[in-house]
Amino acid sequence: MPKSTKSGEPIDDELPSTLQRSDEKAQRTFAQTYDSAIEQYDGDEQRAYQTAFAALKHTHEKVGDHWEPKQEWGPSDAHAEGGRDDPHPTAGGVDAHATKEHLYELAQRLDIEGRSTMTKDELVEALQKANDRASARALEQDRKDPQDSAG
Repeated sequence: MPKSTKSGEPIDDELPSTLQRSDEKAQRTFAQTYDSAIEQYDGDEQRAYQTAFAALKHTHEKVGDHWEPKQEWGPSDAHAEGGRDDPHPTAGGVDAHATKEHLYELAQRLDIEGRSTMTKDELVEALQKANDRASARALEQDRKDPQDSAG
């Protein structure tokens, strides 16, 4: 199913919930990349999703239950640098290449306990877990109150 209209506008209902709560640039990047990839990979939805998220992670980072523009564009982690078959684990949308100070600020925003004593790698892992929890909570809330998620 296409994620954007013929004019290139994202179709909100077709986007993952984290993108529905994100800015228009994130939505367009994901939707247009997905649509192009689904054509290129002969309908392989999994590969199209991977390609679309890989493109998104170059311009945006996951913060809680949504995506925000990155300070500096580029791959978000070692897996994104190496490509699809890279054995490194993904950071799940956390910009592992950001400065420790930036990661600490995000940890403050997400109220991650123990952040002041964490190493950069520990901050990345804690942010990933906090993002996963925030996304799960938001998805559960969307299921309970579908009218609120529609607007």
